[in-house]
Amino acid sequence: MRVLVTGMGGELGTRVAQLLEERSDVREIVGFDFVPPRRRLRRAEFRRIDPRNRERVVEFVTEYAPEVVAHFGVYEPASRMSLQAAVERTEFCTVGALGAAARTGALEYVVSRSGLEVYGRRSSRASVPDESVPPEPATPYGTSLLQVETITAGIGRRHGIPVSSLRYAPVVGSHVPSPLGRLLRLPFVPVPAFADPPFSLLHPEDAAVAMVTAITRRHDGPLNIVGSGAATPFQAARLGGRIPVPILGTMWGWAARGTELGGAAIAPHVVELLRFGRTGSGARAIDALGLPRFQSTQDVLRELFEWADVVPILTAREEVA
Repeated sequence: MRVLVTGMGGELGTRVAQLLEERSDVREIVGFDFVPPRRRLRRAEFRRIDPRNRERVVEFVTEYAPEVVAHFGVYEPASRMSLQAAVERTEFCTVGALGAAARTGALEYVVSRSGLEVYGRRSSRASVPDESVPPEPATPYGTSLLQVETITAGIGRRHGIPVSSLRYAPVVGSHVPSPLGRLLRLPFVPVPAFADPPFSLLHPEDAAVAMVTAITRRHDGPLNIVGSGAATPFQAARLGGRIPVPILGTMWGWAARGTELGGAAIAPHVVELLRFGRTGSGARAIDALGLPRFQSTQDVLRELFEWADVVPILTAREEVA
């Protein structure tokens, strides 16, 4: 296989490239991103290209003509960039890279990153949604993810190839630039005043293994990739030895400003998780990919709290500079 990894500079993109390097059936691996990988790659070739530079992206992908695309060029707001920059980079990368790959005529399979955010808020109808529940995103990040899924599915229909969208639970780890992870590591953690809804997490290694397995099995269709078990905001704060601070519904805007000053900006999809929870059924993925159960949400939280320092993110003005 000739595999293109978009977003290779991120933690997950780099790890997927490393796992692909170990496979004898993968003869070439290339990728691009606006930041370089932070881990050593032996066989994979990386190009530093900002996804918003459509001309360079199209030229690079067309020249390589990948057979498989592992699409990690999906950027989470408040992880490494502002909301607007994340939405722009995701859209440009998805349209430019996937469109160019499809036009080469060599494309055989596409698997893209998505998230449980596409389901929107929990409800009595689907508090633990599976893949049969229609997506109904209620945040900019959820809408961006659904747009990626729509573009990917359209390519599959037009070119008659299998495509898959992996709907990850929030990926949290000691080295992952997660806005939820930063928030939970603050000394004081905002929690809902009159609710304590459950959420599930995913370990980054499980996320990477699921992507590579989907490539090798050529799974067609969306899959929820979710760690076992769940936690609540109050439980997570207490597990990490933090102080939960109850927040009324009208005060979340002020809470967001306060946590940003502490080095952990809260994007709308993180507020949604804290107020309404975020869980999903991962049974289909375990069966379809033949994987053992993923690491539990509690274990992911324990690993997160072993790294207690909060890393401030760039402001929009600093990013532009």
